[in-house]
Amino acid sequence: MFYTRIPCPKNIDHSPDYINKATRYFPLIGWIVGIISFLVFWICSLVFDTNLAAILSILAGILVTGAFHEDGLADVVDGFGGGWTKAKILDIMKDSRVGAFGVIALIFMILIKYISLNKIFSSIDDDDHLFASLIFISYHSLARITAINIVFTSNYVRDDENSKAKPVAKDYNVKEIFLAFIFGLTPLFILCVYKWYFIFVTIPLLFLNFYSKYYFEKWIDGYTGDCLGAVEQFGECICLLTYVAIWRYI
Repeated sequence: MFYTRIPCPKNIDHSPDYINKATRYFPLIGWIVGIISFLVFWICSLVFDTNLAAILSILAGILVTGAFHEDGLADVVDGFGGGWTKAKILDIMKDSRVGAFGVIALIFMILIKYISLNKIFSSIDDDDHLFASLIFISYHSLARITAINIVFTSNYVRDDENSKAKPVAKDYNVKEIFLAFIFGLTPLFILCVYKWYFIFVTIPLLFLNFYSKYYFEKWIDGYTGDCLGAVEQFGECICLLTYVAIWRYI
């Protein structure tokens, strides 16, 4: 309900406590989005070529999440690109309109994902469906664990009833943290059974996590829901770019 547009049972209601408990499942949502994106890619590749299959799989992921994270990316780039104080940055991020910085960021992010997926799947065996699915699942789950780790290590800075709805957990325990990392890292561990050196993807993701935390705390003293969406999108791109580099040079 919080992280996708997939219909939920009508008896499931909104609750702040549910948001906190949902934290542990955020990377698991990456499994769901990754599987759906892979299925779209696989089916479309049977009808079209890899180029169209790649872009349609990206579109499927956007539709499943309702552009939840892409919206956060656009807001963050607009906010930090156009604001020079904490108040101004938060004010711009709260604005529902998308500026030039946000549009440019979205264009480049989608292009990076499209070209990276096309590069990867134009050079692997078409019959290796498990490996292909793990690529999709792992880059979605790893991006989400990178984003949610900021929740575990930083402070939420907006408590404004007039701000746009971005469900953010404000309370969590060791169980939430443990399960989030299990869901986030398991697809990568399985992928490493194929090729052990895919573990190197964790290095740029760790850098993204630490630098994002430092950057957000420097300018706005913590994070917002939009910040998490932006980190998730950066994480997806970094995962795919690292996979391309590993595939080419190792």
